[in-house]
Amino acid sequence: MAHLPQNVPDAPDRRALAIGGGRVATVGGLRFTLPAGVSGYADAQIDDYGSPRPPGAPRFAHRPGVALSLRARFSHPANELRGTAGFGFWNAPYGDPTTRRPALPAAAWFFFASPPNDLPFAPEPGHGWFAATIDATTPRALAMIPLAPPILLLNQFAPLRRRLWPAVRRRLSIAAAPLAVDLRDWHDYRLAWRHDGCRFRVDGATVLTTPAAPRGPLGFVCWLDNQYLVLTPRGRFRAGVLPVAQEQWLEVADLMIDIAHPFL
Repeated sequence: MAHLPQNVPDAPDRRALAIGGGRVATVGGLRFTLPAGVSGYADAQIDDYGSPRPPGAPRFAHRPGVALSLRARFSHPANELRGTAGFGFWNAPYGDPTTRRPALPAAAWFFFASPPNDLPFAPEPGHGWFAATIDATTPRALAMIPLAPPILLLNQFAPLRRRLWPAVRRRLSIAAAPLAVDLRDWHDYRLAWRHDGCRFRVDGATVLTTPAAPRGPLGFVCWLDNQYLVLTPRGRFRAGVLPVAQEQWLEVADLMIDIAHPFL
């Protein structure tokens, strides 16, 4: 684990995490790098929930009423990147990579996933570069747990799945929109997380407005790794890591977390 330099915004509350050859460096802003030749799990990230916190302080610091803004670019186009990457707020449902604490997922973020990822909170085909929300911690989401076996059974039939799955997504507060941008170019990203929903903007244009938002609290994360997850409405599950043939990176600048004003 490395500590962020003091010139990084809010650095005292943030941790840099580098695993399996991943690197976090300051290059004007921040650069998250996975080196060529990686075959095991590799991760480069910053977050604000992994550092030691004062006694009694909550693990996750953010609730509705905040906004995240930054500029970002990637080393490769979407069809050449491997693994997952992104930035936003979540509850680390599979645990911090250094301390596993499984939980039901809640998130609002900009997310990238390469094939063979097939994620239930992604737009079709289950991967790509997109904005998304999910909250499986609400009472209406938890009420579906006893129904999971029959839902999985009915989802084996395409006509029933087309009717059932949209209702399930609404119960889980899933909303998602693909982002048609060249990842190699700098783009401005902004996420306003409010009690009544989230608004995602890219280069000043609204790309997704959601009717609901995660309740929180959530932690901030920005990362690049080589993981994949297949979790489909039909019950397929598979997870692992992808080999990285050539160095790939995510570069971030002008990172700021502030108040989500009503007009954002």
